[in-house]
Amino acid sequence: QVQLVESGGGLVQPGGSLRLSCVASGGIFSINAMGWYRQTPGKQRELVAVSSTGGIATYADSVQGRFIISRDNSKNTVYLQMIDLKPEDTAVYYCNTFPALETWGQGTLVTVSS
Repeated sequence: QVQLVESGGGLVQPGGSLRLSCVASGGIFSINAMGWYRQTPGKQRELVAVSSTGGIATYADSVQGRFIISRDNSKNTVYLQMIDLKPEDTAVYYCNTFPALETWGQGTLVTVSS
């Protein structure tokens, strides 16, 4: 059974940092690229960053240079280090495989506000 559990969100001031974590179970982690996605009310979920099975990372233009995705295959965990956060980064953040499975976790809310 696939399960995705995100954590690490919170309230942070503009310019601040957060580190998100996601544990993926159900045998999906080591054989798939993993991605971080985000969604704000009224908008479609967008892909933020992807880590290939070998750890090669790609990013959306909006977060390039500020976010770093990494993965620990021994822990079935993918991380998203976020620095220099901006109010427009406010969203619920989700992890999933890339391309995404139909199953999603509950997400973790990131709020960037002064």
